[in-house]
Amino acid sequence: MLLRRQPLPPFANERCGFSLKADAPPWRKSASVKHLGRYRGGSRPVPLSFPGATRLLLQGTGSMVDNATVTPGRTIWLMAVTAGTVVANNYYNQPLLGEMAADLSVSDQAASWIASATQIGYALGLLALLPLGDRVDRRRMISLMLCLSAVMMVLFSLAGTYALVVPLGFLIGLTSIVPQILPPIASQIVPPESAPSAVGKVMAGLLLGIVLSRFVGGWLGDLIGWRQVYLVAAGIMIVLMIVLRLSLPAFAPTFKGSYLDLMGSLKTLFLRHPLLRSISFAAALQFGAFSLFWTTLAFHLSAMPGHYSARMAGSFALVGAVGVLGALATGRAVSRFSTRQVLVFSGALMLLAFVLFMGATRSLVLMVPAVILLDLGMQMSHVTSMSTILGIDRQSTSRLNTVYMVTRFAGGALGTVAGGFAWHYGGWMAVTMVGALFCLVALLINAGASSTAEGSMTDAV
Repeated sequence: MLLRRQPLPPFANERCGFSLKADAPPWRKSASVKHLGRYRGGSRPVPLSFPGATRLLLQGTGSMVDNATVTPGRTIWLMAVTAGTVVANNYYNQPLLGEMAADLSVSDQAASWIASATQIGYALGLLALLPLGDRVDRRRMISLMLCLSAVMMVLFSLAGTYALVVPLGFLIGLTSIVPQILPPIASQIVPPESAPSAVGKVMAGLLLGIVLSRFVGGWLGDLIGWRQVYLVAAGIMIVLMIVLRLSLPAFAPTFKGSYLDLMGSLKTLFLRHPLLRSISFAAALQFGAFSLFWTTLAFHLSAMPGHYSARMAGSFALVGAVGVLGALATGRAVSRFSTRQVLVFSGALMLLAFVLFMGATRSLVLMVPAVILLDLGMQMSHVTSMSTILGIDRQSTSRLNTVYMVTRFAGGALGTVAGGFAWHYGGWMAVTMVGALFCLVALLINAGASSTAEGSMTDAV
C-alpha cells in the first residue's frame, strides 16, 4: 500500500531533514512514504522509499541508507553481541600467555609482549582507522575489518615462531575496532531520545565481552589449546561478517576530503566543540582512576594479611561485571534526568568507591561494594559521555568518537603509570588518594559545565 503525502514520524522529520510545512519546497511536499512503520522502542521495521531516488540522505544523522529496512530493536542487540564478541579478540591471549610461552619456548616476560602488542594495535586502530567511518560506507568497513580480523587470527594460530606471533597479535588488535564503529550506528538508527539506551546496550555487550573473554579464553584453551581458540574466533568473525552485511543498512560517507584532511579534521573538531573537550578530559581522568585501581589491585591483595593470589583479583573482575547493569540503565536515567545530572551522579559513585577503598587496607569487607560502585559509575559515565559526544555533530560521529576514545585511552595510560608510581612510593593509601583526586577533578569538570554547555548536552542527546 502506498501512502502519499503522509507526515513522517517526528524523529524521521528531524533525522531526514524533511519538513511538510506550507513553505516547504515542492519536492519535500511530494515525498511518498512506503509502509512507514513508527518506531516505539520495539522492533517494528522502518522501510523508507522515495520516488526519484534510490537512496535517502539522512541529513540529521549524516548517513545514506539504500532503501533499507531497519529493525532497530533486533539490530541493536545484534550489534551488542558483535561488540562483545569482537572486543574479546583483544583479550583471549591474557589467560593463555603461559601456554603460549611454553609452546613458543620463550620466557613469561617475553610472552607478555603478545598481549601488549595487541593492545597497542587496538589503540592505533582507534586513531588511524576509526575516523574512516565518516569517509567510507560503515557497513563495508565493518565487513572488511571482520574479514581481516579472521585472516589475522588464522595466521596467528598457524605462526610457529615468537617473531611472527607478536606482530600478528598487533594486527589482531589493529583490525578489531568494530566495537567502536557500532555506537555511532546505534545512535543513528533510533530516535534521538532513544540514543543513550541504544548506545548503552552496545557498550554493555562490549563490557560483557571483555569480562567473559578471559574466562572463555582460559577455559577453552585448556580444552583445545591456544591455537584452536583463535581458529574458533576466526570462524565467529566470518559468521558475524555475513550476518551484519545482511542486517545493516548502507551508510554513505559524510566526509569527502583526503585521508590527511580527515585526520586533520580531528584537531578542528577538538578545538571547535568545548563540550567535546570537557567531556573527553573528564572521561580520561575517570578511566585513569579506573585503570589505576585495576593495575595495583593484585599488588594490594598479595600484600594483605591473607596474601591473596591473582585468582582473587580475577574474582573481583567478575564482581565488576555489574557495570553491565549500569550501561543498560543509562538510557532510562538520561530520559528522567539531565545529562549533567547523570554524569555528576556517576562521578560521585566513583569518588565514593575510592573513599571506601581507603578503608580496605587490611580487609576485603569494603572492597566488594567499592568495586561494584566503581564499575557502575564508570559504565554509566562512559555511556552517557559517548551518547552526548555522538550527538554534537551527526555528520562527524566517527571522528568525534575517535577524539573521545583516544583521549580516554590516554587517560587510562596515565592512570596506569600513576598507579605504579603511587604504589611504589606510598602503597595502597597513595593509590586510593590519587584515584580519588582523578575522580574529584572529573566530577568538578562535569558539574562545572556552563549553562550553554548544559544546553548543548541536552540537545546532543
